[in-house]
Amino acid sequence: MFEHQTKEAILQRMRDASPKEIDTRQGSITYDLLSPAAIELAHAYIELDHVLKFGFAGPEQPSEYLDLRAGELGLTRRPSVKAEGKLVFSGDEDTIIPEGTAVSTDEEEAVIFITTEPGIIKQKKATVKAVAAAGGKRGNVDKGRVKLVLGNLSGIVTVTNPEEFVNGAETESDESLLVRYFDRVRRPATSGNAWHYRQWALEVRGVGDVKVFPVWNGGGTVKLCVLSEDKIAPNSTIVQDVREAVDARRPVGASVTVVPAQELKINVTANVTLASGAVLANVKALFSDKLKAFLADLAFQSPVVPYNRIFGLLLDIEAVTDFKNLTINGVANQNLNIGDEQVAVAGTVNFVV
Repeated sequence: MFEHQTKEAILQRMRDASPKEIDTRQGSITYDLLSPAAIELAHAYIELDHVLKFGFAGPEQPSEYLDLRAGELGLTRRPSVKAEGKLVFSGDEDTIIPEGTAVSTDEEEAVIFITTEPGIIKQKKATVKAVAAAGGKRGNVDKGRVKLVLGNLSGIVTVTNPEEFVNGAETESDESLLVRYFDRVRRPATSGNAWHYRQWALEVRGVGDVKVFPVWNGGGTVKLCVLSEDKIAPNSTIVQDVREAVDARRPVGASVTVVPAQELKINVTANVTLASGAVLANVKALFSDKLKAFLADLAFQSPVVPYNRIFGLLLDIEAVTDFKNLTINGVANQNLNIGDEQVAVAGTVNFVV
């Protein structure tokens, strides 16, 4: 808005406003005195431009100003969530594993986990629950990644995670907070209407999206179908947190059911022709990453998985020069329908050269 308020334009206006009998040419005393003021005023106009950009919620608004804007409506950014899972210790019989025992992966930038309950090794092993030491997706490690015990704990031979750690989530992004802000503004929530239930659920850590089904089982009933921030089915802890958050604020007499989204595996097969030097395993990994990202964008937004979009994902991989017999869950040339309470997630990828 103020892009035309440059130092030159401001200086010219001040020179024009000066008495005619005063010399305002470049090099004159008046010119030299007005120039610094013109520069400072130009900077002030730049800051005024920022005030307009930062004062209204939008994609260009910096995080700290978005927090302030959202706070006006009682919205706060969701904090990060620690990944959770199980650890299996092996070692001497009756060795006690205290709560708070630290273990980690064996990488240079190791991911640390802390046990959340005590355990005792019986029949050479003990299984205990654990969470990542820090919140975020780094804690979502694959099975078998945990290998080291930190600190002095005698009697332990090995430690590992028999399954992947899950549900670790980053601090809520600007994009997600902005969506909730516009939800609050554009979809008025009042007296326990559907938007009210949606807002209550989205305030819970680890929730990425939610569908609300009013009167799904008769008058006074409400069902909430919850999605995690990773756009997959949430764990039981997140579902329980949503249930408690909603129960604390629901209207008297309302019967609320909270369920996790049901995962629908998307399995893709195709016969592919690879470029010279291309490695099939790398192509499969790249396609899997593209498929996960695409399905995450699709989650709770579309009732179908478009066949042509999956076709396009494979077509965009440079290492694939040609392919045929592309199928989604065994079906070719056909979109795949997604149920109201389902979320499509990446399944197996089987490419044959």
